[in-house]
Amino acid sequence: QVQLVESGGASVQAGGSLRLSCAASGVTFSTGCMGWFRQAPGKEREGVVTIYLPYGITYYVESVKGRFTFSRNNAEKTVYLQMTNLKPEDTAMYYCAAQLDCPNSGGRYRASEYRYWGQGTQVIVSS
Repeated sequence: QVQLVESGGASVQAGGSLRLSCAASGVTFSTGCMGWFRQAPGKEREGVVTIYLPYGITYYVESVKGRFTFSRNNAEKTVYLQMTNLKPEDTAMYYCAAQLDCPNSGGRYRASEYRYWGQGTQVIVSS
């Protein structure tokens, strides 16, 4: 059974940094795909970074390129999202997602392609 538990969300000032963590049980890390998504009030869920796990191919949404970095610890079954130079528009609930069987689509996946989701962790960036 897959279980995803996020942590690390907080309130920070613009320009600050945060590292989100997602502890993933039931995910092999050698197959499938994972990702970080976010959803702001009144907006659709947006993919921040998605990854095809077997090859480590990642896809970042344009608005976070150069500021956010995905990483993983296979032994601890944990993925991370390092966020730097945070902006008020990064304010959202951030979710970790996993799917056990994904095609190799260059690391890019839609939210609808993920079956498993965490409960989310809130990030608030004030100006």
